[in-house]
Amino acid sequence: MSNDRDALLAQIKDKAVVHGKVTLSSGREADYYVDLRRITLDAEAAPLVGTVMLDAAADLEFDAVGGLTLGADPVAAAMLHAAAARGRKLDAFVVRKAGKAHGLQRRIEGPDVKGRRVLAVEDTSTTGGSVLTAVEALREAGAEVVGVAVIVERGAAPAIAEAGLPYVTAYTLDDLGL
Repeated sequence: MSNDRDALLAQIKDKAVVHGKVTLSSGREADYYVDLRRITLDAEAAPLVGTVMLDAAADLEFDAVGGLTLGADPVAAAMLHAAAARGRKLDAFVVRKAGKAHGLQRRIEGPDVKGRRVLAVEDTSTTGGSVLTAVEALREAGAEVVGVAVIVERGAAPAIAEAGLPYVTAYTLDDLGL
């Protein structure tokens, strides 16, 4: 298992860390950007995302995983496939930023989450805003949110703790040498 973790860390350092001035979704400025879509949508790295995130969240009990589109979508899909490879049934879902105005008008797409234990995921989080928006929508839909999990923690830990949720992170900025 640690081999997968080490391999994913090397992939993140090699493919996802971009140096230079950027404005994050939180509005904060940084001297680097961790573009995890270069990892979560990469043929070599995505399978590692699934196994590493399942291992990181091993102490939590959940039967569905997902979060706010777009950052959470490939993380949830990778976890779904990694779980299947281990013989475990794990559903995935997508939380829209706003409800749909047509069709079934659902805010949460995929298998129904009502009454289910779910894990809210995100690729990386600085303020916790995106993942906590997903948590709110999941609770409104009747899900029991058992925790939050991210690949790279950038500073959201206080907000997640304030929300009273367990917080699982695969890596910190220190792990990335940032």
